Amino acid sequence: MAQQGASLQNYNNELVKCIEDLKEKREEVNRGIVKEEEEKNKIQNDLRMLTERLSRINDGIARKIASRNEYDKTIMETEAAYMKILESSQTLLHVLKRESVNLTKKKQSSK
Repeated sequence: MAQQGASLQNYNNELVKCIEDLKEKREEVNRGIVKEEEEKNKIQNDLRMLTERLSRINDGIARKIASRNEYDKTIMETEAAYMKILESSQTLLHVLKRESVNLTKKKQSSK
């Protein structure tokens, strides 16, 4: 009977040791979970901040594109007006030269 009691005690000791080993492995897995959850939270926070930053940058780009388009429009309109002024100046110069020649001819013919 004493031998059976010793065997039962050995089984009990092994069972307790196995349970302790399982608890240690569980705790190791739990520490891994906690660590990865912390990393996940940090990544989610970084992602939120980057998403907000990207949104602000996109808004800035959109405003700058609109501003650039306004500059392009103003430049085109100004260049078109300037070309009309040049054409008018050229026409005026041509008319002035022609009138000058006509006046010179009239002046010479009246002498």
